Amino acid sequence: MPLVTAPKYSIITDIDEANAWSKTPQADSGTAVATAGAATLDKFGGVITSEALTTAAAAVYTLTITNAKAAAGQIALASVSNGTNSAGQPVIVSVTPSAGSLVIVVKNDHASAALNGTIKVAFAIVG
Repeated sequence: MPLVTAPKYSIITDIDEANAWSKTPQADSGTAVATAGAATLDKFGGVITSEALTTAAAAVYTLTITNAKAAAGQIALASVSNGTNSAGQPVIVSVTPSAGSLVIVVKNDHASAALNGTIKVAFAIVG
């Protein structure tokens, strides 16, 4: 059964569509849990769950990921979402790759509320 119904006169067949989906790139990724602002994950991408945080409003949390695939000058991206945290407003401030590690700084951008739980930081080393 096709994933998408093709128009009556489409030149893309069900077989073409199945072949395209089977060639979707697979990422070298994983997960880890941080302790005291540090985690180890030797993958090109992943999600790190922080320890329970109480980062005050306008303060920062620094996460250091030991990662043998990281090198200075690479392009690395990160995003943040709530784990168990339900207060504050975590935002990524910077991502700094270096030989063997990534340092990701997360700011609580809320005017008054402190963070009150875990956050999840996703990262990818793309070049």
